[in-house]
Amino acid sequence: MADFKKFKQAVQQQLAALSKHDMFRVSASKDELWETYLSSFPEGSNPIFRERTEHDCQCCKQFIRAGGNAVSIVDGELSSIWDINIGGAYQVVADALSELVKSRPISDSFLHMERNLGTDYNRQLTVGGGIIQWDHFYFELPSKFVRSGADIGPALSTLRSGKDVFKRALTEITTESAEIVLELIAQKSLYRGDEHGAAVALFVTHKLAFSNLDSDISKELYCWATSAKIGGSARFRNTAIGSLLVDISDGVELDSAVKMFESKVAPTNYKRPTALITRSMIDRAQKEVIELGIESALQRRHAATDDITVNNVIFANRETKKAMSVFDSLSADAPVNLSHLSKVDEVDINTFITSIVPKAETIEVLLENSHSSNLMSLIAPVHADAKPIFKWDNNFSWAYNGEVADSIKERVKIAGGNVNGVLRCSLSWFNYDDLDIHVVEPQGTEICFNNPRSITSGRLDVDMNAGVARSRSAVENIVWADESSMIDGEYQLFIHNYSPRETIDVGFDVEVECRGITHNFHYAHKVQGNVGVAKFKFAKGKGVDIIESIPSSTSRKELWGISTQSFHKVSMVMNSPNHWDGEKTGNKHWFFILDGCSNDKPARGFFNEFLNEGLNDHRKVFEVLGSKMKAETSDNQLSGIGFSSTQRNHVFCRVSGAFSRTIKVTF
Repeated sequence: MADFKKFKQAVQQQLAALSKHDMFRVSASKDELWETYLSSFPEGSNPIFRERTEHDCQCCKQFIRAGGNAVSIVDGELSSIWDINIGGAYQVVADALSELVKSRPISDSFLHMERNLGTDYNRQLTVGGGIIQWDHFYFELPSKFVRSGADIGPALSTLRSGKDVFKRALTEITTESAEIVLELIAQKSLYRGDEHGAAVALFVTHKLAFSNLDSDISKELYCWATSAKIGGSARFRNTAIGSLLVDISDGVELDSAVKMFESKVAPTNYKRPTALITRSMIDRAQKEVIELGIESALQRRHAATDDITVNNVIFANRETKKAMSVFDSLSADAPVNLSHLSKVDEVDINTFITSIVPKAETIEVLLENSHSSNLMSLIAPVHADAKPIFKWDNNFSWAYNGEVADSIKERVKIAGGNVNGVLRCSLSWFNYDDLDIHVVEPQGTEICFNNPRSITSGRLDVDMNAGVARSRSAVENIVWADESSMIDGEYQLFIHNYSPRETIDVGFDVEVECRGITHNFHYAHKVQGNVGVAKFKFAKGKGVDIIESIPSSTSRKELWGISTQSFHKVSMVMNSPNHWDGEKTGNKHWFFILDGCSNDKPARGFFNEFLNEGLNDHRKVFEVLGSKMKAETSDNQLSGIGFSSTQRNHVFCRVSGAFSRTIKVTF
């Protein structure tokens, strides 16, 4: 009996040590444990007492069946309650039970419906009147292992499924996907990413530890031990950020994966302000750039006169002509009243180029306030012998004021808006204000950010700078896709400043396009409250007729070193580089290079839509490169105003020579 008491105490001490950790059960059955216990005693060490052997005790049987399969995971190794060192016959029994228990996989966490495992002791009255005290296996469990009978099943199920989800995450989610997401969080490209950074970083720690284990058994033990320790965090895979990692690991394209994530956690009007690009994407693109030998082509500068060949110039001003008279200088600098030009001759750009320019000795253009977004710079490669990177054969590009490649329409398209509807009303602006476009339909329905859809098929599909989103090249777009659902009548368009944030780069531009005709409106002041832009009539099969709109501002502004509402001398007229040397790639632009016009900010060297198709796989990287590798300001740059074949517009030209008059050139 004295020896059994030592056995009992050793098991109690081992249980006390194990209970400082999380405990689990292995798949050894209750009957199997009890049979192993009884059968493991060496011969003569378990004598018959009355009818049964001395150790065939119901109290000890209860303990072994209830807790004999309890284990803990210590330093990655399985440890059972039988891992003791007492010597003698009981050591043989303990070793047999330890071998059985540690040969079986963990099946569940350890929970028990009572605080006590077994019975500490009981007393028996002998025939002679004496009392014998029988010691039994016994342990008082810490409260964290005790549950009521009704709660044990659900609790075990939760713990078991947590472990399974954790193991699935560690097995299926790649380290690379986690690193990509951490990069997106670091560069503020993921909505409220900072809130998820710690969870992703913790997962990476567990993923690395799991990957370094060399056996399935050790990995299984790691999952049980860690999931029990971290609790709800073990279900990382089932969270929104975990789902993002799963999608990336499964090969979902990064943009699509992030959009699915944002659809779960971001407001409906949220627009991501930065491009999705990671270090690994940059490394792959850099490798491609080196292999293609186009590093030097990415270095850009403002073009100068001696970069241009004569065959690509439609008109060049003759500087050999006599200097301008004092009257000419004054008239060029004086502000122009646009109402005085209401009855001038009007020609389209093609007629102007073919019939008027060849006879012109000098050309001047009137820079209106509405032309601020038409200001452009011609951009050249730093290295003339660089390999071509564009869809056309030369390495020249262009950049409009506000870093747009083309009209508002193109910017809306890039932002994901529909530009192919029956009627399109698009807004653009260049500061962090949260401007909103509103259109009131004839029946009174107002389409705007809080009512983005109408039964007429009208829909607001781009809404930028709302909430925490910020962009200095923002657009919004309302489009009607189905003419049969639309209503004939009067429409009212106005702009509202929902959240004023800045006093720089104020104002906005609006396009109204219907049946291939685009109307442009420019507002050059800070937007306060509501600004009515236009009232127009829409008729099916006919289009839009402007009833009234914001007037053209006659206040002068200084833009790129020259004044608005004044005529300026044209030094060159040319097509955009994608239409040089007989090429006809993409939309044509006509550039009027102006004397004294100088872009006072670094200009974007290229846009993704310019790049040849071979670089499409790295478009996200080139989007960022284009915004960073800019052409620095320089003297004698070729800058002026440009007009796109995709955008309805006009410019007043004062021409002298065989044909001398002021005309309105339409695009």
